[in-house]
Amino acid sequence: MSVAKLERLLNLTALLLDTPRPLSAEQIREQLAAYAEDRAAFRRTFERDKDELRQMGIPLVVEPVPGTDPPVDGYRIPREEYALRDPGLEADELAALHLAASAVQVEGVSATAGLLKLGGLVGSQTGSFDVHVAPLPADANLPRLFAAVSARRPVRFRYRDADRTVDPYRLEFQRGRWYLSGYDHSRADERNFRLDRIEGDVEVTDLPPFEPPSTAVPGQARGAWELGAEPPVRARVRIEGPGARWAVQHLGPDAVVDEDDDGVVVELPVTNRAAFRSFVLSFLEHAEVLEPPELRADVVAWLEALA
Repeated sequence: MSVAKLERLLNLTALLLDTPRPLSAEQIREQLAAYAEDRAAFRRTFERDKDELRQMGIPLVVEPVPGTDPPVDGYRIPREEYALRDPGLEADELAALHLAASAVQVEGVSATAGLLKLGGLVGSQTGSFDVHVAPLPADANLPRLFAAVSARRPVRFRYRDADRTVDPYRLEFQRGRWYLSGYDHSRADERNFRLDRIEGDVEVTDLPPFEPPSTAVPGQARGAWELGAEPPVRARVRIEGPGARWAVQHLGPDAVVDEDDDGVVVELPVTNRAAFRSFVLSFLEHAEVLEPPELRADVVAWLEALA
């Protein structure tokens, strides 16, 4: 297997694992640069890649893409059915993984442990891959939080001058910062926390492991307007023109509360008003904040100040 093919399969697997809803073949082609721009060439390569994933035992599911008429097939890999198994990698394939793991590294954290589980490193045969072209900033609490997320173990820490007990659902790196999402017992709701604002050390508790809720996808990837610690509000935004279709595709059909021939009204949970304003401004004159009144007034005042 060539390095280019291995990298493409890894990127395809990561994309389909991370999506909360099925992705059409066209959406996959647009999001993965490794595929050819020519649609016919993409179709041939994509069909072979799907067969490769299935032969490796990866549970590739085909489902209708929500909101499409006529229905369009979409693809995803359910996390609950996906488990690490020995892929039987050859030395050159392990070397390619070593190179990829070395290219992007969390500062001060080695990626070799995962490679050892896949069959070991290939040091003298492949040379050194210790040059990291894209180091991610580290945080002293990252190792403990990664372990807590994996073990589903509640954690305690101090955040914004308050002690929190949190069921950690997910860690993610967005816009140059690490975020933790989870269930905050003191707020009785799911919240997001910036790791660089946690005061002191995170404590992994001896409390019983938690069970993520079965009625939703806990800790799923969120928009920047949700990555904040401000009091949450439900914003309704009307979007018209070509941006309406883009909004439905990227926010998901569940965000749509009303639609007509000219556009849609979407509802978003907002805990970061600055990021929400940037989202609204990206649609220029084709977006209008409808509710709540205080959030609409905030956006209007911000635009008037810019003018």
